[in-house]
Amino acid sequence: MNQAYDSVNNRSTDGHDIVMQGRKIMEITGVKQVESFDSEEFLLVTVMGMLIIKGENLQMKNLDVDRGLVAIKGRISSFVYTDQSTGDKSKGLFSKLFK
Repeated sequence: MNQAYDSVNNRSTDGHDIVMQGRKIMEITGVKQVESFDSEEFLLVTVMGMLIIKGENLQMKNLDVDRGLVAIKGRISSFVYTDQSTGDKSKGLFSKLFK
């Protein structure tokens, strides 16, 4: 395989890296949890915050929970970090409703 793939596979579980190959394959380390996913969007909790990946025909290529590694294939159009986790969003909504 290539060097980028090999280096991602040998990372420790406490780091966080993203390796993207031609907008077709994305490999992410430091993933704590997969919140949800479908063919257009993945929501991942990483050691650096919530990561939202959007695209078309997205599929989970690999999931290694022990090492915190997720590989996604498809046409990747964007990825962005948010400072809020899904739990914080729902807590904020309820606290606003019941003031």
